Amino acid sequence: MNRRNHRPVRRALGPALAAVLLTAGTAACGTSGDDTSPGPELTVEGAYVPEPVTADRAGGFLVVRNDGDTADRLVSAASDLSDDVQIHETSGGRMRRVDSLPVPANGTLELSRGGNHLMFMDLEHKPAEGEKVSVELRFEKSDPITVEVPVEAVNHVPGASGHTGHSGQ
Repeated sequence: MNRRNHRPVRRALGPALAAVLLTAGTAACGTSGDDTSPGPELTVEGAYVPEPVTADRAGGFLVVRNDGDTADRLVSAASDLSDDVQIHETSGGRMRRVDSLPVPANGTLELSRGGNHLMFMDLEHKPAEGEKVSVELRFEKSDPITVEVPVEAVNHVPGASGHTGHSGQ
């Protein structure tokens, strides 16, 4: 009588155990699948700093391109030009410091004159046109990107006709 009671339990336990192991294996595969999913793929283009008018502040402009399927955020910046590099958002003609700005998946974050930008406060020195400034951009998910940013004329307009400046390098 005991044999009969044990056999059905064994038969039921076999499929149940297989289901538990299969579920655990699937969960593990799902986790590793997330690790291999494409993340943000960031590059920086068109970076420049206009020669500052004053000796204490300068603006920084650039485009962060994200060719990945995952969004990211610009969370801070550092530079040899200033110990205080701020991220500024401009909305309704008003500028304010923010903790971060979004870099959308398959999109761009544009830092431009009259819009969102970097602000270099309390400059170490007033950079002149033709110099380069090192800027490290830090992101929520991606590794930092360091860019050598050219200092352009105070009235520099990227892509303007008749521009005789740098070749974009």
